[in-house]
Amino acid sequence: MKKRNVLIVANWKMNPQTLSKAEKLFSDIQKTASRLQNVQTVICPPIAFLGELLHLYSGQKILFGVQDVFWQDEGSYTGYIGSAMIKNMGAEYVILGHSERRKLGEDNETINKKVLSALTEKLKIVLCVGEKERDVHGEYLTFLREELQSAFENVPIQMLKNIVIAYEPIWTIGREADDAMDPQEVHEMVIFIRKTLAEIYDANTAQRVPVLYGGSVEPSNASVLLERGEINGFLIGHASLVPQDFNEILSIASKRN
Repeated sequence: MKKRNVLIVANWKMNPQTLSKAEKLFSDIQKTASRLQNVQTVICPPIAFLGELLHLYSGQKILFGVQDVFWQDEGSYTGYIGSAMIKNMGAEYVILGHSERRKLGEDNETINKKVLSALTEKLKIVLCVGEKERDVHGEYLTFLREELQSAFENVPIQMLKNIVIAYEPIWTIGREADDAMDPQEVHEMVIFIRKTLAEIYDANTAQRVPVLYGGSVEPSNASVLLERGEINGFLIGHASLVPQDFNEILSIASKRN
């Protein structure tokens, strides 16, 4: 596969609590992210801080995203934000199907609606998939295949250029790096994801879709996951809130090529 920039997506979730802290966090990350080669950094802050952070940086090495969108662009939907609004604000990425939203009841059909809405506005999607647990009979593979098949339903092949898959095995989230998923296992799951995409589309197309890993990524395991996991980058939660750790991961990623 042709080499591409390593994609590092920071999911700040519902952190930090104030705009000033968000600006400080971004400033600490920007110092490193804006000067590195071979890395595309995407920051997904709480929507409340997005507008202000967008004014702090105008380059292309750091892009911005959001953590969710609704599948309708307007109407009587109190509290929801549509893809057109996000695009108009200046964000370019959106995380969809994250395990924390699935845990709150978001199903495959809902995620597919959001995917189609975001693609209409040409947002780049970080599509999260991953099993809750492993079983000796391999049922988790069926679970993962169904997540992928449902998410890509009615998605035209020409729109795949706007989709990145983030594999986040839920059972690894929150663990220490030493207890996280083995890089060889990650590689096997990347192969399975591409095999499933090949079944939906074709083998060449499947190879062009970037696959990220999100599951207890720390500076101590980032390098081996990139090299032996055969991934295209990371979706990072907790470590993205610690500038020293996140910047170290960015630096490690910049040396991959």
